[in-house]
Amino acid sequence: MEKKNIDWANLGFNYIKTDKRYVSHYKDGAWDEGALIEDGNVVISESAGVLQYAQTCFEGLKAYTTADGRIVTFRPDLNAERMEASAKRLEMPAFPRDRFLDAVRQVVKANAAYVPPYGSGATLYIRPFMFGSDAVIGVQPSAEYQFRVFCTPVGPYFKGGAKPITIRVSDFDRAAPNGTGHIKAGLNYAMSLHAIMDAHRQGFDENMYLDPGTRTKVEETGGANFLFVTKDGKVVTPKSSSILPSVTRRSLIYVAEKYLGLAVEEREVFFDEVKDFAECGLCGTAAVISPVGKIVDHGKEICFPTGMEKMGPTVQKLYDTLTGIQMGRIEAPEGWIYEIQ
Repeated sequence: MEKKNIDWANLGFNYIKTDKRYVSHYKDGAWDEGALIEDGNVVISESAGVLQYAQTCFEGLKAYTTADGRIVTFRPDLNAERMEASAKRLEMPAFPRDRFLDAVRQVVKANAAYVPPYGSGATLYIRPFMFGSDAVIGVQPSAEYQFRVFCTPVGPYFKGGAKPITIRVSDFDRAAPNGTGHIKAGLNYAMSLHAIMDAHRQGFDENMYLDPGTRTKVEETGGANFLFVTKDGKVVTPKSSSILPSVTRRSLIYVAEKYLGLAVEEREVFFDEVKDFAECGLCGTAAVISPVGKIVDHGKEICFPTGMEKMGPTVQKLYDTLTGIQMGRIEAPEGWIYEIQ
């Protein structure tokens, strides 16, 4: 298939409209059969549930061209599972997991010309999302919904290599205990916008959120999970009921243990022990791992031994191994790679 005439090497992480997207409507208690459409615009009532009461959730995953020329996605079943959990928590009808996977397949296949070639560093970002679409005035769940999937080619998150970032300990709370921090709800990201823009204005790249109950334990950032490496090479990730279950983090933990033979701990991480770690990274779909070089706690600096020039050695191995699996250079665990046919 002939690819679109796109400057793959200079793509940013921005929206580019592609040819097709998928939509299915929920009405009278059931989802319709769904279809691929060309129109990228959404027309809904001014009183739609999503506009009035933020009843929406979404997912994010990528399609890749592998070393042998196949187009694949990475563990989309976990995205389907997580979106089901998000929908249930927001009193939305879950979109069936098998149909989620098929919708992703249809969208990627229909836009195959937009999947960047192997070696370009670019990927096809896929965004499934769902929202309340009918008019509501009282505070209540919508009766009608739309499930949609669109995609857009994006460049590498880090151009010229990943440089460690500087983050701050935020005074804001990301999620309340027993709230919605564990699901991928749009409202979680809306409330993080002020905090991240405030961090940027203060010269920081991201926020570290602590647990809102005691403000002694590390939770996550606005859009990524933390991963730490101890001085004796153990991989540690925070455990909390209000942390989003990142597909990337779960995959990195498996890679650390099964591929690299590292000891792994998923546990509560107290902020006062962060100064003793050797490496730190933020993991998520967009960047896989963003290395952290410095954490600033109200003027007090925690500088990791790996410095501000490059990823630490363990984080680099994790990054190289997982991206190698995604790109087909390293054999994947069974069920991780979903080929688009």
